[in-house]
Amino acid sequence: MALGLSTAIPTPSWDAPTNTSGNTAVAVPASTTYPSSTASASASCTAKPSAKDPEFFEKLASAPNAVLRQELLSDSDFVFDFQNPCDGEGATAMGDGGKIVRADRASMPALLGQGGAVAIGFLGPCGFNTPHVHPRAAELNLIIEGRLFASVTAENGARHMNHTLSKYQMTVFPAGAVHTEFNPDCTPATFVAAFPHEDPGVGQIAELYFGLENEIVSGSAGGEVSVDGADIDTFRKLIPANVAAGVDSCLAKCGIAKR
Repeated sequence: MALGLSTAIPTPSWDAPTNTSGNTAVAVPASTTYPSSTASASASCTAKPSAKDPEFFEKLASAPNAVLRQELLSDSDFVFDFQNPCDGEGATAMGDGGKIVRADRASMPALLGQGGAVAIGFLGPCGFNTPHVHPRAAELNLIIEGRLFASVTAENGARHMNHTLSKYQMTVFPAGAVHTEFNPDCTPATFVAAFPHEDPGVGQIAELYFGLENEIVSGSAGGEVSVDGADIDTFRKLIPANVAAGVDSCLAKCGIAKR
């Protein structure tokens, strides 16, 4: 369970849960989990150019023009398969609630100089992409399966906004805005996130905040009344890396036990 999940999202505006069976929601079967494929992929994947090879990437970046840069890449380097664990190796964020696979210039060097990147989020029932920012790019978020509850605050003084998106609806998260995506249903949801930057970056808010010095976390959160410095390491251990299973009301609705 992510820290503060029960209060991380305002009073939900989504409607009744999607449940095609017409029966009371039951526990999600084990097949909806998202095991990591990185370990098995490493042994079987054919080596592809990537940022893991600094010498190659330096050569690619220093090519004097796009024609010469293209000559350094094969035709297959211009295709990225979001369902292929080899393409997603090192570019997949896994969590209890799903996974996010990104194609940026590090995982797909053909994007170098193209000014764009794409990520696809595969969220299981109640999957929750925890609050985060993209420091270098806005995000265009398009739902292509299920529904998505999107929540965003752009900056100090800006009003908070939230939307419940249905299939083929899109919203925008401004560059640097704190935002989150949550699947409010008991069925999977999938979204495509497009960025006008080949290296948009990402920072999970809880990880960044609780990664600061203990005195800074304690002081900025209202002192010992709100956050006991002795408990900070405990809080850190409870923070999911990225895609979490939440929020409480959805877990209860779908019969998913808290971890």
